[in-house]
Amino acid sequence: MPLIHHIVTGHGRRPIVFVHGFGCAHSDWDAQVSHLSARCQTIAVYLRGHGASPGTPDECSIERYGADVAEVTRALTLPPSVLVGHSMGCRVVIEAALQAPAHTAGVVLVDGSQFAPTVESMLREAFAVPDGYTSLVANWFKDMFTAKSDPAMVAAIAERAACLPGQIGQTLLIDMVRYGVGRLSTALSDLRVPVMAIQRTYSNEKRERRSMSKGQMTPYLHILAAQIPSIRIEVIADTGHFPQIDEPARTNMLLDSFIATVPAG
Repeated sequence: MPLIHHIVTGHGRRPIVFVHGFGCAHSDWDAQVSHLSARCQTIAVYLRGHGASPGTPDECSIERYGADVAEVTRALTLPPSVLVGHSMGCRVVIEAALQAPAHTAGVVLVDGSQFAPTVESMLREAFAVPDGYTSLVANWFKDMFTAKSDPAMVAAIAERAACLPGQIGQTLLIDMVRYGVGRLSTALSDLRVPVMAIQRTYSNEKRERRSMSKGQMTPYLHILAAQIPSIRIEVIADTGHFPQIDEPARTNMLLDSFIATVPAG
């Protein structure tokens, strides 16, 4: 099967693989690619069913996405790489790291989450209503930004998310619940590489996304810390769900500092 679409930029001994989130695109990482490609090889992928990577609903799951990213690292014969995932992409890079351990040197989780089991019934109720999926996604993406975000960028990202085929989007959202309930904790505990979590937001009991305050912990972060005692957690206050776009300088600085600590070879 052909590789998922990916863009390789720059040169360097430490490859950095970027994985976007639900309804998103590899271009979300443009600021990081520009910053790092002068000294690192960067690989930004398009997941199945997104952008230039074709896919059908039955091909779209977290494990399949992880396998796709792992296959890119093997096909490019990359030396051990740092895998960076955003949102849904956090789950994907965890799976990719487990499926291609020889090609993985470290993992960065950017504003990840875990859906509670009760979210599945809420999702299925929404999907059963005409335009329910479309409204759900539109409201979720509206919550992902703050008053500091560029309105044109916010509109473009929301419009892009709306272009994700509904059957694929619904399949992925249900699969993210399934993964969080039945797979996430075990997968985290199986990681054998350095891990950093860059957290900007959390979802409250109403599934409303809110910015975090400095030093705040959440159930998701507690799971990370319990399963990976050595994890580095960086909470950045008062920003939205896309720190790589809203706060590129801060995100780049954290990536630089993490990459510098990842053992060579």
